[in-house]
Amino acid sequence: MKGFFFVLIFITSRSFGQINPQNVTIARDQWGVPHIFAKTDPEVAYGLAYAHAEDDFKTIQLICLPAKGKLGKHLGKQGASVDYVVELLHAPELVAAEYETSLSPDFKKVINGYLQGLNDYAARHPDEVLVKSIFPVTPQDYFKGVVLSLAVISGVDGTLQQIFGGKVPTLDFLKAAGSNAIAIHKSKTTDGQAYLAINSHQPLEGPVAWYEAHLCSEEGWNILGGLFPAGATVFHGVNEHLGWAHTVNGQDKIDVYQLEINPTNKNQYRFDGQWVDLESKSVKLRVKGIPFPIKKKAYWSKYGATVVTKKGTFSIRTGANLDLRGVEQWYRMNKARSFAEFYQALTMTAIPGFNIVYADADTIFYVSNGKIPLRDPAYNWKSTLPGNTSKTLWTAYHPLKELPQYINPAGGYLFNMNHTPFNATAPADNLKATQFDPTMGYETFDNNRSARFVELMQNTGKLNYETFKRFKYDGQLPQKLKYPVDLNPFFSLKSSDYPDVKDFIETLQQWDRRTGTESKGAAIFLGVYTYLKNNSTDKNQLSAEECAAILRFVKADFQTHFGRTDISLGDYQKLVRGTHELPVWGLPDVITAIHSTTYRDGKLKAQAGESYIELVRFEKGKLPLIETVNCFGASNHADNPHYADQMELFLQQKTKAMTLDKTTVLKEAKRVYHPGE
Repeated sequence: MKGFFFVLIFITSRSFGQINPQNVTIARDQWGVPHIFAKTDPEVAYGLAYAHAEDDFKTIQLICLPAKGKLGKHLGKQGASVDYVVELLHAPELVAAEYETSLSPDFKKVINGYLQGLNDYAARHPDEVLVKSIFPVTPQDYFKGVVLSLAVISGVDGTLQQIFGGKVPTLDFLKAAGSNAIAIHKSKTTDGQAYLAINSHQPLEGPVAWYEAHLCSEEGWNILGGLFPAGATVFHGVNEHLGWAHTVNGQDKIDVYQLEINPTNKNQYRFDGQWVDLESKSVKLRVKGIPFPIKKKAYWSKYGATVVTKKGTFSIRTGANLDLRGVEQWYRMNKARSFAEFYQALTMTAIPGFNIVYADADTIFYVSNGKIPLRDPAYNWKSTLPGNTSKTLWTAYHPLKELPQYINPAGGYLFNMNHTPFNATAPADNLKATQFDPTMGYETFDNNRSARFVELMQNTGKLNYETFKRFKYDGQLPQKLKYPVDLNPFFSLKSSDYPDVKDFIETLQQWDRRTGTESKGAAIFLGVYTYLKNNSTDKNQLSAEECAAILRFVKADFQTHFGRTDISLGDYQKLVRGTHELPVWGLPDVITAIHSTTYRDGKLKAQAGESYIELVRFEKGKLPLIETVNCFGASNHADNPHYADQMELFLQQKTKAMTLDKTTVLKEAKRVYHPGE
């Protein structure tokens, strides 16, 4: 039986490629972080897939399953809805049309190497496979999953919810949760080094939680950073020459059209004066617990994915499901050796969104990146568009040079915190929204994090590294709050008017707006925020009476669950990993942001926000100095020593030293092995 098992492994491995696992080295450091070494890039990709599967194979499969149309077999109706969206977006059709021609041969080899590693792991661990017949995953399957992920980044899930009036199950498990990115030019630092803070705020667990890895080949791929499950390359991080951070941006990447349906033929719509047939296909959805497939129609018009509702027939159009090259662009960014090469990679504009904040020893750079259509300004692109004319059918995109961007501004720094790209540096150096095509739909707002960062940078001269870190770890709200619901009135209540919550009002008003675990003001504020989140309102202004009523609710809630009302933030909000439960700092939209959800016994559990942090210093002619931390650890297995070994470090706002130097890694590694050993 044992001999048969190894024969099966050998046959499976040979079926999916020619990479010999003995040519791949995985070095695990003291924190369990994998450092992958091999001669070629495809071999490194093989090792990445295998190491990541060792740590979190289950979550990787959640990305692969919808590409196979089998998430419904695992999760039931919610999963089937995601399977349907893959078909609705014409992901299979895009892959069939573009895979052979639009992707570079060297990159396809990298993907083949990655998938061989993933498939080999599945063959060796059949008991860990969630749904039978999901493996092997082919390159075509992989890129169907890429199309889905990039479409969700672009807002397709929210658009579908709006069209269906909220009846379509959410794809929230793929959503991001905000981010920070900061770059400081060497001219503004006391040591002459450039600084970069890579600080994306993601869900702490699940398909878009960060995984840290170091990829190093003899073909010039040497990068340390973060990637998501099923990521075949680093998504943001630092190589020997440069680094970059991502934050989510919200420019207009998606359009909705209402079709004019033929009153005598519901399968036709008017386009430029003629009736045109809707394309349709029958999708077979497999749902857990249902022994037979459920059939559902998926429609497609000249504009794109189309849904039929009682209110009309609507199409959605976004560049995310019209271009297959997004992951290849990340790979090119990984391999860039200079700002010129990095900028050349960005000219692909294949990644549909994300701000990019970049640094190397000489250059800092920011672009509000996106796959932004060239649109006819005669139409209102913020509303539903007429789907009966070629005038609204855009077919081209703004080139990179037309997007808001900054190179080495005089102020010496760049930042983005999911706010407007027109507040990215010192006030005198900022671009103006009027300089750009208004149909791009760029953000013009600030948030609490950006407002607080502006406060921190006012009247600062040159920064030392410790000040840079202090700014990155700042946990204080700005003087004027910028939440969607105006919470400033809570701080102007007259405590004498509301004696039953006088203590809460005075605690808030005396609060220094810092969000450490010992803060009682932060606990009350989080209680208010949580109440408003759980009891959504269309109002953005609250009366004094409404504010007092919310404080009464929070006070009663604290009394009920804690037996007292003077609790601290650390009593109320916890970082939880398995049996580990520890007090955690932070609030929504402070620089050290934490977003929490209901936990138990009246407590909240951190769900998203601060997660993977990478801080980098660049100096000409030297390897970057790197320190990182993850909120939990490298492994998602509760019995693994690296399941939660970074929690204390994370909560103390400390980091671990990391390096791109292969010799140092191998010398200090706690375990060195080949995949499968």
